[in-house]
Amino acid sequence: MSEPGDRKPILSAVFCATAAGNEPVREWLLGLSRDDRRPVGFDIKTARYGWPPGMSLIRKLEPDLWEVRSHVNDGIARTLFTVTGDKMVLLHGIVKKSQKTPAADLKTAKQRLTDLTER
Repeated sequence: MSEPGDRKPILSAVFCATAAGNEPVREWLLGLSRDDRRPVGFDIKTARYGWPPGMSLIRKLEPDLWEVRSHVNDGIARTLFTVTGDKMVLLHGIVKKSQKTPAADLKTAKQRLTDLTER
């Protein structure tokens, strides 16, 4: 794989904004330590250049819903997203120690996806 600097990304990453104008994933990222933000940002960037997925970094959760998994100090960060056209829309972010994505977090991401498609 060539270096990201050698070519253009396949997807651009954008933060999902709520009806109130909040960007929950941006707020979540800013709440992480600098040491934890670095791998999350790197893995999102890697996913943007490596789309469509075929790497262990990305996992499909449901139709139109994916996650990027990043190793951080306290476990595994998961950034849930959807793809619309050439945009990777970041819907929800969590840090977990277990393998399974919690139902409540999956529900949050699905609701943001629904809200996004209804606008």
